[in-house]
Amino acid sequence: MTLLYIEDDPQARHAATSLFSEFFDTVIVGEDGEEGARLYADSHAKIDLVITDITMPRMNGIELIQSIRTISSDVAIIVLSAHHESNFLTQTIEAGVDGYLLKPLNISQLIQTLHKVIEKIHLRYENLKNVLLLKQYENITNISSIISKSDPKGVITFVNDKFCQISGYTKEELVGKPHNIIRHPDMPKTAFRDLWKTIKDEKKTWQGIVKNRAKNGDTYYVKTTIQPILNPNGEVEEYISLRHDITAIMSDKKQLFDFLEANRLSVLILVQIEDYTILEKFYDKASVEKIEMAFGKNMLYLMPNRWGFQRVYHLENGLYAFAIDRRNCKASKEEIHAVLEQFLANVKEYIVKVDTVEYDISVICSFTYGIFKIFEDAKIGIENAIQNKQPIIYADGLSGIEYENALKNIETIHMIKTAIDNRKIISYFQPIVNNITQEVEKYESLVRLVTEEGQLLTPFYFLEIAKKGRYYSKITKIVLDNSFEALLKVPDVSISINLSVHDIERDEITDYIEHLLIKHETEAHRVIFELLESEDIKDFFLIKHFIQRVKARGVKIAIDDFGTGYSNFERLLSYEPDILKIDGSLIKNIKHNTASQHIVETIVLFAKKQNLTTVAEFVETEAIYEMVRDIGVDYSQGYHFGRPEMF
Repeated sequence: MTLLYIEDDPQARHAATSLFSEFFDTVIVGEDGEEGARLYADSHAKIDLVITDITMPRMNGIELIQSIRTISSDVAIIVLSAHHESNFLTQTIEAGVDGYLLKPLNISQLIQTLHKVIEKIHLRYENLKNVLLLKQYENITNISSIISKSDPKGVITFVNDKFCQISGYTKEELVGKPHNIIRHPDMPKTAFRDLWKTIKDEKKTWQGIVKNRAKNGDTYYVKTTIQPILNPNGEVEEYISLRHDITAIMSDKKQLFDFLEANRLSVLILVQIEDYTILEKFYDKASVEKIEMAFGKNMLYLMPNRWGFQRVYHLENGLYAFAIDRRNCKASKEEIHAVLEQFLANVKEYIVKVDTVEYDISVICSFTYGIFKIFEDAKIGIENAIQNKQPIIYADGLSGIEYENALKNIETIHMIKTAIDNRKIISYFQPIVNNITQEVEKYESLVRLVTEEGQLLTPFYFLEIAKKGRYYSKITKIVLDNSFEALLKVPDVSISINLSVHDIERDEITDYIEHLLIKHETEAHRVIFELLESEDIKDFFLIKHFIQRVKARGVKIAIDDFGTGYSNFERLLSYEPDILKIDGSLIKNIKHNTASQHIVETIVLFAKKQNLTTVAEFVETEAIYEMVRDIGVDYSQGYHFGRPEMF
């Protein structure tokens, strides 16, 4: 430590300086009050303690202390006094000294006094350091956090600037009000009961995510910490709340729903990247995400923004949303449609560039405005746009229609469940004849459902709905059981069973097929599985593996409805089928449609070169039979030879 020592008596000064040097790293010496004042003024930043005599020429010790106190109120000062100077005691106390030493100096007294004063110096230093740290903590917290203080009743007593910025209220509007001024109505009362129980009753810190509402109605989310401040008696003096805005990291979908909730009458536009599943197949996940992000960032520039859209909500899987308060967009649906047409044209000219990838984006849109279920309406609009290949759909009210369809689906599901429980899922079998001998050599297994009223339904009325529920696999298993049992009823002919991608993708179905093939090992060579080419196929290797497994047991593979839809000759060859079933839409028009005739001839020529058997479906008349026979089709199936019947 550094000592400033002032003494006008040379002999006393010399003796005391030698003594003080044993206790201090640095001793600065002044010969009178004026010099002491000057020395302190020049070096006060590094002086830790002042020891001064009282009676001195030019400026006495009292005046020196008063001078020092004008510069620093904290520096420690010890008065070195003789007994006869006790009349100065009151003045030194008023000047704020920290200790006294009596002349002549006594080592024991010196050590004791220095110990007490130095302890005070350390305490002052620690306090100063803590105050500085607290000031810095306060500063950085004030910059980075949303801060408020409230009294024990929850009334706001202080808010910082960031609180005002995010809430939209001024300090004058907030101070004196309860915190529920920013409470969002979605926040359940139970959450605040838990909060108050923690901070008021248990007097503990509470942390959690709070959803608030700004003055303009916007929703924002804050990660909140509330600390009760206790007095020495353990009573709550006030509450301090620190918040951090996490709105940006909340999902865009949640933020969109919050906007629609806060703005009940809104215009909502959904934009879907067309053929998104194809995009996923062509590029890896990271590249797809980059493409989506790059497109999303530019959508505001591509949209003719006459109504002032502020942001784009990215809802994942290539789906985006624009939303705006209806009061700011009073356009008619025709005007919105026209703007979206321009948007689609802008998108068509835009190319997404990510690293070395260039991707032409194509989108479809749906839009709606209203009060009830506008997101549901717009989402169904997107689905309809995809299905009907329409670029823009006005979707108002579509969710109501979908609700009616849902009710019908529930009725159908109930009908399916009842039929399964009552063993009313049955199989009919339609003959497939050899076009040369006209002998029945195969049967196709066709599922039917018998209602409680005894009505016989084809798959058209229930199978697609069953795929959406949990009963589809049960139906498939019943059809498999019926078909394998039919092998025993009609010896020497084959049974053809339809399998979908959904069937092959389910382990429980493929395992069950394996079980049946082992159980009917001697008849497995009479089983044909008809596979339908589908856009739903995501894992071609899974399909190929299944085909290899069953063919190893003698099963034959047929490709159903070949010639239309998703037929792909290259993929067909990778499946190594045995039979091609030519789609009925080509066969039933073959007499009057030259294009159909040419397609069938091409398929037959291809099949013969690949040693594949062909079957014509929808052979309804003798004339059609003769024509497909003459073209070279091997087998015929249709009402001309027999309707589906039970064995």
